[in-house]
Amino acid sequence: MKLKPPKGTRDFYPDDMARRRYLHDAWRRVSQRHGFDEVDGPIFESLDLYKIKSGDGIVSELFHFKDRGDRGLAIRPEFTPTLARMVAAQANGLPKPIKWFCTPNLCRAERPQRGRLREFDQWNIDMLGEDGAIADAEVIAVAVDLLRGLGVGPEQVKVKLSHREVVRQVLTSLGVPGDKMNDAFTLLDAKDKLPPEVFSEKAKALGLGDEQVQRFETLCSQTYGVGEIDKLRNSAGIEDALDDLVAIDTALAGFGLSGWCVYDLGIVRGLAYYTGTVFELHVTTGKERALGGGGRYDKLIELFGGPSMPAVGFGMGDVVLTNLLEDENLLPENLTQPKPDAYIIAVTDAGDAALPGVVSSLRFAGLHTRMNYKATRKVGKLLKDAENCGAKFAVILDDDASNGNASVKDLATGDQQSISIEGLANHLQG
Repeated sequence: MKLKPPKGTRDFYPDDMARRRYLHDAWRRVSQRHGFDEVDGPIFESLDLYKIKSGDGIVSELFHFKDRGDRGLAIRPEFTPTLARMVAAQANGLPKPIKWFCTPNLCRAERPQRGRLREFDQWNIDMLGEDGAIADAEVIAVAVDLLRGLGVGPEQVKVKLSHREVVRQVLTSLGVPGDKMNDAFTLLDAKDKLPPEVFSEKAKALGLGDEQVQRFETLCSQTYGVGEIDKLRNSAGIEDALDDLVAIDTALAGFGLSGWCVYDLGIVRGLAYYTGTVFELHVTTGKERALGGGGRYDKLIELFGGPSMPAVGFGMGDVVLTNLLEDENLLPENLTQPKPDAYIIAVTDAGDAALPGVVSSLRFAGLHTRMNYKATRKVGKLLKDAENCGAKFAVILDDDASNGNASVKDLATGDQQSISIEGLANHLQG
């Protein structure tokens, strides 16, 4: 029987792991550069943890099970509930602002498709304890800095921003009643997945007339650049509900993000815990799902028993990001596992006897060392093996090994010299 990996998961062979590590290293590097500290939590949590944030409906989207004590547990589908639990547990003792990042492996029980798998890695950036537009802009700047470092430009990805309270006021001005506001937000969030006629039909079901539906559709399809808040205000038909966006506009410009960001009131984010600014990173071709998204969630820590605390953050998965980098040919061609410092070959009985000691001494000295396992003693073939694995040096053990010496060949230059086995580590490190 031929066994395959579970649907929606991936096997990572060495070259695949090199690409995966490339992304993780980039995530970690940019996070730390912006002053965020790394955290992590358990790979499974109490099922109730996810119900607190998302309600009972979340259960169908999780891989969940009962433990031996009949307690409901779930493999983590996201990190935010764990972060909220951790912050709530030590909120008074944590220096503010709290700036954390993580790169967890997550699982969701959903239908696999392009850009979405059941198991994936995600980069989370969260800033807690700091209110105001500066925090929002700083978090967005982290995402933009990552993209710049990977070779992605603003012509390929745009950060689309909105504000849930502003959208709420606009919808109210259009005539959406309060008891249907959540339905309106759900419809906005699903707009890109619906045919235009279905969107219009659902908009009318909110109680809107033809004129209001048209304005609703226009609202969802127009974007405005940083510095165009007045145009946005005039189009939305509101006067003084944009104070937060005005402050964000100033902060984005201050961080040098004007070319990357646009305002799009069709962005609302489906998760109900967002309280203010929301944003998503979209590939301009429209080919991919959102690269990532997030926003302000000022009330979430309270849900988990902690104090009232402002918070803003985002998540970015590795699947869509990898698709983008592959499509744009931005993944380096030389992504491989680390290359050996030395490749040890034995070509005589005396060399065979010395080989284990030489290998272990070099490894204990901190050198990446590999050895020959083949029965052949043909030097040319063995040196070819050393070159094929990318080693810097080949160490040849022959009869002179019984006298404490080895031949060291620099595989880049072809130079070869006799070195004492005792001094091999120093020579190779030099």
